[in-house]
Amino acid sequence: MKRLVTALALVPVVIYAVLFANYWVFLSVLMAVALLCYYEYSGIAASYGFGSLNPVGYAAGVLLLAWPGEAWPVVTIAALVALAAAMRGDLSKTLPRAALLLMGVVYVFGCWQCAIPLHEHNRHWLMYALVLNWAGDSGAYYVGRAFGKHRMAPEISPKKSWEGAAASLATSVLVGGAYSLRFIPGVSIAGAIGLTVAANAAGQLGDLAESAIKRGASVKDSSAILPGHGGFLDRVDSTLFTLPVIYLWIKLAG
Repeated sequence: MKRLVTALALVPVVIYAVLFANYWVFLSVLMAVALLCYYEYSGIAASYGFGSLNPVGYAAGVLLLAWPGEAWPVVTIAALVALAAAMRGDLSKTLPRAALLLMGVVYVFGCWQCAIPLHEHNRHWLMYALVLNWAGDSGAYYVGRAFGKHRMAPEISPKKSWEGAAASLATSVLVGGAYSLRFIPGVSIAGAIGLTVAANAAGQLGDLAESAIKRGASVKDSSAILPGHGGFLDRVDSTLFTLPVIYLWIKLAG
């Protein structure tokens, strides 16, 4: 019940920010969510025993989201600053500290940065990315709980099953594919199915990746800010992997 209530409270806010709000409201919401995700990531990273991440990660992330051109200069500078900032205390931890910070900037802010060109190209592209993940996560959760018997990756996430993964793929294609055909001009049936399959596969990999990060840190949830869901990072782990796939598809397809 908590899971459903939380979703019902958040979904209208997301729909408004993506489809109806002006650009600056959208960007403000995106930055707020990205900062919360990075905060949760920082807490997980600190549990690996290399110390707390330097606050420069927040500044680098905001700059990455706000940067108007190509992102590689920001990422390069962030890597160099992260390495310089990590040169303190036990020097055997210098490289892991810098790597954890840079990974967080790319993983959280780099993936969310892909949402901006999707929104600018057609707001429904970004909404499509969110919808297919909402549908996939719901299908995996309810079908997996009821019928899941064959574990997908028990060493990473004991509750995830192949039955849930199949349900995630099916619901994503049905709901996400239908959304893209209805609201995005020029999308063919084959294109809708192919892209949704690829995006869903990336999203499921993103879900497993966040589970692996948490398990490595012996953490159950990224936080407890969202009743029934855990943290923001727990809620958007699939979306983070999906956004670059859809962005790349648009770039390659023209």
